[in-house]
Amino acid sequence: MKTLKRRRKENKTDYGKRIKLLKSGKPRVVFRKSNKYVLAQYVVSKEAQDKIIMSVNSKDLMKFGWPKEAEGSLKSVPASYLTGYLIGKKILKDKLETPIIDFGMSRTEWKTKVYGFLKGIIDSGIKISCKEEAFPEEERIKGTKLKNKINFEEIKGKIK
Repeated sequence: MKTLKRRRKENKTDYGKRIKLLKSGKPRVVFRKSNKYVLAQYVVSKEAQDKIIMSVNSKDLMKFGWPKEAEGSLKSVPASYLTGYLIGKKILKDKLETPIIDFGMSRTEWKTKVYGFLKGIIDSGIKISCKEEAFPEEERIKGTKLKNKINFEEIKGKIK
C-alpha cells in the first residue's frame, strides 16, 4: 500500500503538477485564495528551492481606492482581476521574465475568480495563452452587481 506524503494528505501540494512546473525552468505566478483575500506571488525556483521575488495581496487594492465598506469583498472576481492586473504591471515594470501560472490545488473551473485573475494578468500586457471563453463575463469582472459599488475603472487607472 502506498503512503501519501503529508502535504498531499493535507491537500496542499500536487507533486505531479509541481514537478512539471519545475521542469519547465520558467518563473511562476502562484495564485492562492484564502478566506478573506487573494494572493499572488512571482516565484523563481532553483534546484526545487522556491524564492519569492514579489508578492501582491488583494488587500493592496485598498491603496488604489478600493472602498472601505467593500472590504469584505476582497476575494471576489473583481478583486481577483485587479490583483492579477496589479502583479502583471509590476512584472512588466521590473522587466521580469514572462511567467507560467501555478494555480496549485485550486479548482480551475471556467468563469471563476481563478480565470478572472488570469484575465487581469493578460490585460496588463503579459503574453499568456488561454481560451477566451474561460474568462468571466465583463459585468462580473467590473463588479456591477455587487452590493457595495466599486469604482472599477478608477482603481484600474491608478495601477501603473
